[in-house]
Amino acid sequence: MTNSERIKMAAGEWYTCIGDELEDLRVRARDAVFEHNSLPPGQRGNMGPALRALLGGAGEKARIEAPFHCAYGFNLFLGDGAFLNAGCTILDAAPVRIGKGTLLGPNVQIYCAEHHREASGRLAGLEIAKPVTIGDNAWIGGSAVILAGISIGEGAIVGAGAVVTRDVPANVTVVGNPARAVTRG
Repeated sequence: MTNSERIKMAAGEWYTCIGDELEDLRVRARDAVFEHNSLPPGQRGNMGPALRALLGGAGEKARIEAPFHCAYGFNLFLGDGAFLNAGCTILDAAPVRIGKGTLLGPNVQIYCAEHHREASGRLAGLEIAKPVTIGDNAWIGGSAVILAGISIGEGAIVGAGAVVTRDVPANVTVVGNPARAVTRG
């Protein structure tokens, strides 16, 4: 018996994103995200109830501004006081852990999936998912892109518009495309 695509995805193996099993999970996430994005701010609070229930975990005072998008939701873990500004997109085919007190600016994008290098593999929907971890009290500037498998250390700063292709150590500032360390001023 072959493993399900969800089991392969969770194990960090090549899986196909095309099929009912994963599509059903994405539909559930889209429904929760729709509710979150549609509720009036006074009713939504820090996040819509269906989205909060979907997430892998959300600490006290974790907040997600609308609009927001995630692929699955159950792989997203937010520490106490984590803040995701409007327009964030998290394609959480693998676990995404965002530490306490961490701030994500508007339109930050986190991509856990990598598509197959061969065109035939991409046409078959083959992906491999790698986790993303952002430590406590980090600051990710607006429109930054964080790629699969990246770790960003505690207190790090990622400048607006940066494309993070390598791990960022604690208390380091990176900017640019690809992101490179700079001296804090």
